[in-house]
Amino acid sequence: MTETSAQEQVSPLDVLRNRRFLALWIAQVVTQVGSNMVLFGLTVEVFALTGRATSVSLLILSFLVPAVIFGAIAGVYVDLLDRRVILVTTNALRAVAFVVLLLVGHDLALIYLMTIVISTLTTFFGPAEAAMIPVIVQRRQLLAANSLHVFTLQASFFVGFALLGPLVVNLAGYQVLLISVAISYLIGAALCWTLPSYNPRVGGPNPAEALEEAGSAVATTFRQLADGLRFMVANRTIFWPLTYLALTASLIGVLGVLGPGFATQVLGLTERDFVVVVLPLGLGLVMGILLLNVYGHLFTRRRGIEAGLIAMGVTLLALSIAQPITRTLSLGPVVSLLSVVIVVAFVAGIGYAFVAVPAQTQLQEELPPTVRGRVFGVLNMLVSIASFLPIIIVGPIADVVGTSVVVQGCALVVLLVAAGSILRGQPTRDEPLHGGLVDAVDPVALTGRSLTQAIPIRMVDAPPDDTPDVVILASPVTPGQPGPADEEDSVGD
Repeated sequence: MTETSAQEQVSPLDVLRNRRFLALWIAQVVTQVGSNMVLFGLTVEVFALTGRATSVSLLILSFLVPAVIFGAIAGVYVDLLDRRVILVTTNALRAVAFVVLLLVGHDLALIYLMTIVISTLTTFFGPAEAAMIPVIVQRRQLLAANSLHVFTLQASFFVGFALLGPLVVNLAGYQVLLISVAISYLIGAALCWTLPSYNPRVGGPNPAEALEEAGSAVATTFRQLADGLRFMVANRTIFWPLTYLALTASLIGVLGVLGPGFATQVLGLTERDFVVVVLPLGLGLVMGILLLNVYGHLFTRRRGIEAGLIAMGVTLLALSIAQPITRTLSLGPVVSLLSVVIVVAFVAGIGYAFVAVPAQTQLQEELPPTVRGRVFGVLNMLVSIASFLPIIIVGPIADVVGTSVVVQGCALVVLLVAAGSILRGQPTRDEPLHGGLVDAVDPVALTGRSLTQAIPIRMVDAPPDDTPDVVILASPVTPGQPGPADEEDSVGD
């Protein structure tokens, strides 16, 4: 039996029999879901304190910016320190930070400060968690393990932000939410303590060396960011998929900023109730992925994306005018404003899936294999940076002109991008969508695969090339080979 066929026979359910991976995965679930529950709770709390969308913009930025600033430095220290120590320490410190959030009360400045601290600690936890996977599972289990890891990253936002967060806040309150999430992080720390100790640097880290490599990582990140910009300018075929991804990433941030104000100003509900938009949007996203799996072969990827953009633009416009329309038409109790918003948000979620999933795949296809690994991370950083501007500006604008007007402006932008794509977009690959929509394991990607199907990963060594200014920061790890645990220890009973 070949190595590939052996890997394909391992499902995510099979890999959960590995007790060490099960511990890491449960720690991932409780911390990722808890983090998104807190994001919902803080969004509601900050808007309730100030009544201003600008304050929510600053809150979301305090979550996003540390990941961009400290991402390169975090990767260096993950390769210098014991990964179990990093996992345990970051979970424990975040639990303490949530307790501090509970104590600061209504002090907005301290809320922002603690949010930055929590986000920075998460920046170190993420790469340590991913790097621990090949240490505790055998090579044949890596496909299934990474598939489950990525799906959990994607599903945790929906479960935490759209389900459990609103449920706990509405039933028990913001303070109970913080206490429960702090407890979940302590559980995550305890689970990570059961993992094997693993330090990639034999003999222990050198603090001076760590500081030097961290500085080198930052300098390299900025050089590669410039290289990514040059690559994007020189290769226009990736411009449109990158635009689609930047647009969808921006809309998620904008939704978080405008959600509480939309609930209070348009729907006449409390700021806690903007889940009536988020929940059907998430369900629509799931439905859109299923539709792509079943019917994606009937149309080209580009036309699917453009149809999704049009659907998103129209539904955003419908959300912005739903209140005056239902009030004018007097459709009665059966067709209420709330029911119209739920249906429209569900359709918007389907449109979002039709844009995000194929755009991610198209971008992967357009990048040459020889540079895909180096460029893709830089392009994702560009997408994140591009999403900052809308998050910064929509809050103050909404405070001045109202939430509905800003939603109408977002709808106009989406429709203009759709028109530009139809008239000017010229992707080099215009093939029908097949079942395998996403073949790269990336936390930003939305997978269109079966939830229990492993994601294929090509485990090959990078070929030598003459590309300057590339620094390899990750230390070599042989998955499944003796590290902290031998082959017998890495498999659960």
